[in-house]
Amino acid sequence: MKPAFPILLIAAALLSACGGTPPPPDWKLNAVSLIEHAQQRWLEGDTKAAELAETKARREIAKSGRIDLLARAELSACATRIASLDFAACTAFDKLAADAGVSDKAYARFLAADWTGLDAKSLPAHYGDLISAKDDAAANRAVAEIKQPLPRLIAAALLFRAGRAAPTTLSAAVETASERGWRRPLLAWLEVERKRAQAGGDGEAATQLQKRIDFILGATP
Repeated sequence: MKPAFPILLIAAALLSACGGTPPPPDWKLNAVSLIEHAQQRWLEGDTKAAELAETKARREIAKSGRIDLLARAELSACATRIASLDFAACTAFDKLAADAGVSDKAYARFLAADWTGLDAKSLPAHYGDLISAKDDAAANRAVAEIKQPLPRLIAAALLFRAGRAAPTTLSAAVETASERGWRRPLLAWLEVERKRAQAGGDGEAATQLQKRIDFILGATP
């Protein structure tokens, strides 16, 4: 079974061990812990803490000389940012792409919305139905069927970027981020919904969405 998300791929690569083998060395344990911490802090909106943890994770991985693992870590960070509708180029991964594994290169193409000819078998299994969808309706259904929250947000973000996300997908993204308490993506998706309500002439909905945004930002609800 394929791991569900790049951070799990990292953990598998770093911590894989069979019964009877010595426990993983400290650098591996530290790297996984720091990557997980960075991801959570980013989603919660604590940029400084996230970047600090990422820097420390890079140092731990560098102890091994494994450029492929560093490339995977950078790709995981970019995927997390996409969940918050940050579509900036993944330059940190691009610089290391020549040393990345086949599955990581495929995932980078997925995140860049370069899906033509992309083999679904090279991606985490929950994205297979999305990239093979024949139309927008099927693509949106595929997103809704993704069980894990972060991959669901990433998939929704990629559909939104392509102008293919249905209103139900946008609403589901808001609810997913809200349920997890992920402040950064929640603010991004609420703003999408607010602008959509404004464009549709629904002033009352836009006002309610702005109230939620202001509340999250610390204003009086």
